[in-house]
Amino acid sequence: MPIFSVKTTASQERTVADMLAEKEMPEIQAVIAPDQLTSYVMVEASDGSVFARILDEIPHARGVIQGSEGPAQSPFSEVEHFLSPTPDVEGIAEGDIVELIAGPFKGEKARVQRIDEGKDQVTVELYEATVPIPVTVRGDQIRVLDSDER
Repeated sequence: MPIFSVKTTASQERTVADMLAEKEMPEIQAVIAPDQLTSYVMVEASDGSVFARILDEIPHARGVIQGSEGPAQSPFSEVEHFLSPTPDVEGIAEGDIVELIAGPFKGEKARVQRIDEGKDQVTVELYEATVPIPVTVRGDQIRVLDSDER
């Protein structure tokens, strides 16, 4: 089934996606509004011209991206990477200097000792601690300040 790109007002992607999903039209199979994609919503539909008329009723929807022969279709390979979640520990390496942004050690700086990609956890050693104690935190609770690889 073809996938169409719908142009939206900036920061209104989720609103447009929710309104399209609520329409319950048989032509619309799926709607996705990825966080990485600004001002666009991806719609899987049987016919682009039919659901293009629906967009006139939805505020913040600016229209379907047009090709040479009507609504432009995107291959599934262009949308596929939006469907698989990326781990929070991606881009973090052992030895990196990080700052804890959540939890009891919020604001502390630490060095990454070990990364567990399966559990999406990072073991760090705090800089300011008098006794080096490894602390295990979730990958979304840290921010990389300085990387050894750069």
